[in-house]
Amino acid sequence: MKKFIFIMALVAGSLSFANGQIADHALGLRFAGSSGFGTEISYQHGLSSLNRLEFDLGFRNSNHYDGWGVSGTYQWVWNLQGDFNWYAGAGAKLGSWSNISTSSSRESGMFLGAVGTIGVEYVFPIGLQLAIDARPEIGLINHGSWIDLGLAVRYQF
Repeated sequence: MKKFIFIMALVAGSLSFANGQIADHALGLRFAGSSGFGTEISYQHGLSSLNRLEFDLGFRNSNHYDGWGVSGTYQWVWNLQGDFNWYAGAGAKLGSWSNISTSSSRESGMFLGAVGTIGVEYVFPIGLQLAIDARPEIGLINHGSWIDLGLAVRYQF
């Protein structure tokens, strides 16, 4: 009987811990480091109370390098306490790059990478979401591997 009560308490506790608060939509910006595309337009689409999709579109334009990249991740969200959540997910990144070297030779191409994400977020009562995350990227085609750290500010609706 003690085992049964312990298992039921464990299941009930894990269900309440796992139930995150996911909005139907969230739109904003993700500010990231220089290893990625810098600031990205970020959109989240809630699928259920436990998971969502996130899409981030970034551009880079400088004297010697132009490029764009879009990443898409499927995320699982767990509630820590109140409006404070943590999340993890996996997906892919696709984009294009163009590099002009000092010798005026031009290289360009498409790239593809596998990405992951792990982070924490807080949602204010007015619908403002602040998140800090890490996005490891593994190059598959014409893409390097690194961890892109970011701070996101989104509005949920």
